[in-house]
Amino acid sequence: MDAVKGTVNRIILDPRYAEYLALIKAARNGAVYGTKVRFPHALVFREKLGVIFKATRIHARNLATFALIYKTAVLIMRHSRSSGKEAQYDTFLAGLLGGYYVFGRHSHSSVNQQIVIYVFARVVLALAKMLVQQGGPVPGQLREKVTGNAWPVFAALSWGAVMWLFRWHPEVIQPSLRSSMNYMFVQSTSFPI
Repeated sequence: MDAVKGTVNRIILDPRYAEYLALIKAARNGAVYGTKVRFPHALVFREKLGVIFKATRIHARNLATFALIYKTAVLIMRHSRSSGKEAQYDTFLAGLLGGYYVFGRHSHSSVNQQIVIYVFARVVLALAKMLVQQGGPVPGQLREKVTGNAWPVFAALSWGAVMWLFRWHPEVIQPSLRSSMNYMFVQSTSFPI
């Protein structure tokens, strides 16, 4: 057993294998993170343990698969160049491939929708920050006004849009959001309580 342990440790510590071992670790970390995020979330919103474990398993599996595809694609692209260096667009292409394969291709599950919507919201906020950063396309005085008012405007537009959709096109809103809004804004006008 000590001989096996020694061999495994030598492989793990050998720099020649580092990028390949990173693939395994990326998949592992995706599964761990997916479990950490999904399990408590599922406990809050679900009643049946089977549903909780299923949602947790899907979340963990999808993040692990995405991490593995992403890291593998970046590795392949880097090794396909004579320089052996990563190009700026490699991460985008690898993310595109993993995003399509894991989250976009066949599965339109609520778990995948939540993950993609979460990522999309963070991307929009990050891109908005990039626009107003020093050296960005927004000039100095306007940058200060935009920076000071961006969040209130974003919040107001988000809520204005969702309320308009709920009132005039409720069928297009995601079912759990529609249910929450129905509880708050429609059932609140029904009496007795």
